[in-house]
Amino acid sequence: MIKQFVYPINFSIPSQKINNQPLCKLKIMSSLIPGKLDTYIYTNETDYYNEYKSSMFALTCKKAGWDCMRHYEILANECIPYFPDILNCPKNTMTLLPKDLIIQGNYLYEKLCSKTIDSLLQEEKDEYASLLKSLLEYTRNNLTTVKMAQYILDKINVSNVSNILYLSGDTGPDYLRCLTLHGFKELYGKKCHDYPKIPHIYKSKDINYSSLYGKGITYTNLLEDELHNNDLNNTIIDDIKSKKYDIIIYGSYHRGMPLFDLVTQTYEPNKIILLCGEDIHHCNYFEFSNKGYITFVRELE
Repeated sequence: MIKQFVYPINFSIPSQKINNQPLCKLKIMSSLIPGKLDTYIYTNETDYYNEYKSSMFALTCKKAGWDCMRHYEILANECIPYFPDILNCPKNTMTLLPKDLIIQGNYLYEKLCSKTIDSLLQEEKDEYASLLKSLLEYTRNNLTTVKMAQYILDKINVSNVSNILYLSGDTGPDYLRCLTLHGFKELYGKKCHDYPKIPHIYKSKDINYSSLYGKGITYTNLLEDELHNNDLNNTIIDDIKSKKYDIIIYGSYHRGMPLFDLVTQTYEPNKIILLCGEDIHHCNYFEFSNKGYITFVRELE
């Protein structure tokens, strides 16, 4: 049983990353194999995405954590994840992923894996197309960054949210923090203020992709720079004290909680939202949930 005020959460993907162009499938299984480093040959997002677009299935699996950006990148590029160990996933982890559909995909791959594209029967192509359509629709309707932000708002049940403060300690790459922030920025624009600014999610010609985790694929260069109001950085203390923001979100309570003492002195616990996007950790979410803070944990048993 999940503790009160604790909810599962997943990674998500920006809607603009979901493919809407006709595809030409060239092979049954993608050549990109998780954990096999000699298959990690892609240095940019376009080539990486095209590998999945040209494949009917792509292998994915639990690595450090069950939830993985690869699951969403496969789905967004109209490819069916082959996830052989998904039946072992804890029930409170990846709760928003379409596990039943992915299990159907496992069975379908195992039926087709000995074939080539050219040897597929029409009924097999139709079965694949039908399942792929269901997965893509589910992805659009449930797994985008905007949907994840809406999911959080629905769970916290705070009415009339107009202004949000999104706080971070470490501003380096963190899939859950970065992509969930993107969803809130898509919904609220400047009225969701990230402090300090997360530079790599804003559009820029100066992003050093080679220095970023995963070469910055999927989670960088997403937002217009004008969506960050630099003036609000200068009034952050006074704005918290005056309760300018309706809710406060900490993008990762493991990676720093700036101004937490001031926030907790000013805001009711149910208006303070804490996110945990870590793979492996001894999570202390109960210490927060017992005080009434709303906590979302990615790898939740």
